[in-house]
Amino acid sequence: MSTPDRRAKLDRDHESLSVRRQCALMGLARSGVYRAPAPAKESDTGLMRRIDALYTDCPFYGSRRIAFELKVNRKRVQRLMRLMGIEALGPKPSTSTPQPGHRIYPYLLRNLSIDRPNQVWATDITYIPIGLGFLYLVAIMDWASRAVLSWRLSNTLDASFCIAALEEALARFGKPGIFNSDQGCQFTSVAFTSVLEKAGIQISMDGRGRCMDNIFIERLWRSLKHEDIYLKHYADGREAREGIASWIAFYNNRRPHQALGYRTPMSVWREEATGPLGEKAVDMTLRLDNAKGVVHMPTAATADIAA
Repeated sequence: MSTPDRRAKLDRDHESLSVRRQCALMGLARSGVYRAPAPAKESDTGLMRRIDALYTDCPFYGSRRIAFELKVNRKRVQRLMRLMGIEALGPKPSTSTPQPGHRIYPYLLRNLSIDRPNQVWATDITYIPIGLGFLYLVAIMDWASRAVLSWRLSNTLDASFCIAALEEALARFGKPGIFNSDQGCQFTSVAFTSVLEKAGIQISMDGRGRCMDNIFIERLWRSLKHEDIYLKHYADGREAREGIASWIAFYNNRRPHQALGYRTPMSVWREEATGPLGEKAVDMTLRLDNAKGVVHMPTAATADIAA
């Protein structure tokens, strides 16, 4: 059983076993089991939806412009943007200063011709609003075909759900020559980069605040939110998981892509990729009964939001 699955089985309200004892019995590090976040206020969730919609259309907007557009207090906007894990995409001071303890890798895609599947994969995390709260979505995309190879939902921003998505993509679709991400702490963590290094994959990272360095996955988020999330207003994590799985299956296999000559992303991957699982990997991709959803719900309080 994977670490996220074991975390999901923790019962913080158990009558006789403390969380520390449960961690010991299941072989989990107590330091890796996080305190459950406080549920968001109803007034905050409504504002977060408005911030997300504006940010999706204008990712270069910072807290000043968002506060002006929405006519709300800037400090409140700053607090909610930190909670949502978003910031304006643009040049920032001290961009060469890495997070302590995390190695920052160079950007390898500049002037590189990317013309075949499994040459470059990319990843990113976005905020997903649901009825009484929010979740985080990570996806791994093949750059040349634009196919979504794997994804995960989580209610926390630790690295475990990103690692789970990466391991699934590697198991189903082979491995890329280069893996590109931003400099988020999930992707610079040793736990994440060690999976790539062990597989012999070159690691590339965007410059700080450079949205164009990972533009295709940014466009994926825009399409997902405008074509699915904002239209359906999912009530909870279960609805969001099923709805996102359905939309990604549609995006991969039915939605024609103009940049691909109106072919679908997965048809391009199928025609040109050389992954070890071949056609079987494509046929397995993102079926509703096999899609992984919220990978860990720390407590009953957060389970009410996302399950």
